[in-house]
Amino acid sequence: MGAPVSVHPVRPKQDQAPDRIRGPYHEKHGGHQSQADRRQPEFTSTLHDYLNRRVTATRIEQGQARLARHQSLLDRLTQQYGVPGRYIIAFWGLETHYGSYVGKMSTVRSLATLACDRRRGAFFRDQLIAALELVDTNTLRPEQLKGSWAGALGNFQFLPSVYRDHAVDADGDGRADLWASFADAAESAAAFLRARGWVAGERWGREVVLPESFDFSLLDTTRSVREWQTLGLRQTNQRALADTDIEATLFLPAGRRGPAFLTYANFDVIMRWNPSRFYALSVGHLADRLIGAGPLHNPPPDDPPLRIEQVKQIQQVLNQQGHDAGSVDGRIGPATRAALQAFQTTQGLSADGYPDSQTLAALGIDRDDSEPSTRNKE
Repeated sequence: MGAPVSVHPVRPKQDQAPDRIRGPYHEKHGGHQSQADRRQPEFTSTLHDYLNRRVTATRIEQGQARLARHQSLLDRLTQQYGVPGRYIIAFWGLETHYGSYVGKMSTVRSLATLACDRRRGAFFRDQLIAALELVDTNTLRPEQLKGSWAGALGNFQFLPSVYRDHAVDADGDGRADLWASFADAAESAAAFLRARGWVAGERWGREVVLPESFDFSLLDTTRSVREWQTLGLRQTNQRALADTDIEATLFLPAGRRGPAFLTYANFDVIMRWNPSRFYALSVGHLADRLIGAGPLHNPPPDDPPLRIEQVKQIQQVLNQQGHDAGSVDGRIGPATRAALQAFQTTQGLSADGYPDSQTLAALGIDRDDSEPSTRNKE
């Protein structure tokens, strides 16, 4: 068993500082990091593009090879932490393509830049302090502090505070090395997931098929798998769902034309690593593909992605019409989805909470003025 010596924590709410704080790092380098923070693919991609860029044939093949190569270690981690090895490999594949790009940017410079940005300055100031603490306690050498534009480190892209709190020296050499030691990195990931509530013996969720006449007001509600079965949901092979009291939430990330999922408690744990439902779906789907599952039964539609400004326009129109979409922030979260469902109901549309072309037309928004697809750019 390794000794504790971290992995994305839940991202905080937007920093509420009234004025933008600017400094030398922000003036010289702030454009790249700040723009990257605002245009993360979780916020600007469709599910079609997001999955197709991440759960690829190459990533599946390479992940299966690594799952076999590290089987002994991963089996031990499953026994100790309850996290199956396929999930550890899936996180590794999505974060750094199995260690092939861990980042070369100065962590201190990146965090100092982001600490001067209005949106999440307080959060990144805390991360900057945590990075300096890693050096002060001799956990890391100064020259090791290199990583992503957001200050994330190592094979699993741990933010400094999580590195500080959850990193494990699995190989017993006296130092938790999350770059060169896969044992250290993998056990740290497993330890983090258990600390965030991973439920041993349960999967992340599954794709399901809805009955033809389905009450879309049940979207994003939670009930037992047994109850979902009585409401007509089936496995993708049309077999009955398991007769179990496990709680599951129904999720349609691409509306009625796309796949439907029942997600379990471990889906929420994945979102405590990265609070994006697209990211969590990618981890779960890649983990399934690594052990032989096929592609999605009902792949998401290839809709053009909406620009952030278009999403803000949707939120403004919904709010003006009395449907509370929450803050006008350009991100479709629970409040915006609920407002879209309410609006769709008033218009006699399928109330799936998804801004398809019919819904946009009813809102008076032109979908043609959308973001060009980026699926071939990465």
